[in-house]
Amino acid sequence: MKYSRLTKEQFEELHQEFINFLATQSVTAEEWANLKVNKPELAETELDVFSDLIWEGVLNKAEYLEHISAQHMYLFQLGDDKMHAIVINLKNDKDITTPEGYAWLRDNLMDDNVEFLQADKDYSDDKNLDKFKMIEQGAVITKGDLYQYFNNLIN
Repeated sequence: MKYSRLTKEQFEELHQEFINFLATQSVTAEEWANLKVNKPELAETELDVFSDLIWEGVLNKAEYLEHISAQHMYLFQLGDDKMHAIVINLKNDKDITTPEGYAWLRDNLMDDNVEFLQADKDYSDDKNLDKFKMIEQGAVITKGDLYQYFNNLIN
């Protein structure tokens, strides 16, 4: 398995897609029920293959990632050949994961305690795996509103 297995909730949300996936494998509902009982390892493999397919599709479409912690905001634009990062570091004890801390940042962008950094990072041989590892470390896929805001502000 390349990524991680979808959660029970994710499988429930993707129930129809999973049925379609099984249909492309010529697996009927009856055969699936039989597989789960009599060949659970094969059923597990099907779940893993489906999970990887879903992750691959999601990662192919992802354009922005964000990872926000108490003192740091990492904003990534996921280009075709490399990713561009905007990093906002706070040099004080404000916590931007709280409404008060975020409001402070918004109102004090030019304060000496706010540091902006930018960098480009090349992908490894597996661009989607790079993205997935970032998600595993806490990044979330976004529409890029924060990235665009800060990119316009500093460039």
